[in-house]
Amino acid sequence: MIHYTDQYLINPRHPITVNLVGCGGTGSQVLTKLALLHSTLRKLNHLGLHVRVFDDDKVEAPNLGRQLFFEPDVGHHKATVLVNRVNRAFGTDWESHTYRYEQEHIKDEELKGANILITCVDTGKARVSIGKIQNDYIKNREFSMYTSHSTPYYWLDYGNGKDTGQVILGTQRTLEQPKSKFDTASYLPTVLDLFPNIDQVDEEDNTPSCSTEEALLKQDLFTNCMLAPFGMQILWNLFKQAKIEEQGAYVNMGTLKSNPIKIKEFINSKVKVV
Repeated sequence: MIHYTDQYLINPRHPITVNLVGCGGTGSQVLTKLALLHSTLRKLNHLGLHVRVFDDDKVEAPNLGRQLFFEPDVGHHKATVLVNRVNRAFGTDWESHTYRYEQEHIKDEELKGANILITCVDTGKARVSIGKIQNDYIKNREFSMYTSHSTPYYWLDYGNGKDTGQVILGTQRTLEQPKSKFDTASYLPTVLDLFPNIDQVDEEDNTPSCSTEEALLKQDLFTNCMLAPFGMQILWNLFKQAKIEEQGAYVNMGTLKSNPIKIKEFINSKVKVV
């Protein structure tokens, strides 16, 4: 089964808007790769990306090493540090928002909507909360060429443990598919569709670590930086091939294995593998 990229991503009227929620271990790696993706798209005469980063955390000493921060960054907001770095290096005007992506913190309604949502958060409850924000934003809203920069299309979610992780691309709405000799999927199940009880799963220990050594006991050194490219490759395939056959991957750094997540047909609130 194939999903064809929505045509707006291929030929947009504005730079593709991306909301990146969380810029710690995985998110800091993802942001850097989004900058590379943007730069490449621009060289291919595409309008590229406009990224907004949401994270209220500040850099602490245990973050150094596993996350993309350095000693002078300690004490500063992660989102500000990373976005400033990307803007200086790539000449972008991406945005940092130093608060959580939560209903009570987002004062500007337009910030809730982006063409691509990327979540790099620690808990299932956070994903459920983000999903509710998106559903409320989309519900009863009319999208047109005049609101194309805030029209949601895709949700890319990253999740990881000590040495394992997964990345899942879903669609925020049903997206019209062209006629094809192949079976097509107009809706890709999101992480909440695939794992409807994710908020009831035991959450990982995300209490602050006192040292780098303690942080590495919770998550191995290269888990985040190896997981990040899998999601970015899916996005790149959306742009480069204008279609995908896999909507995600499971990655195990302990065994050095990865398994693709083939596109699944979503029928009657159940996921059917095709």
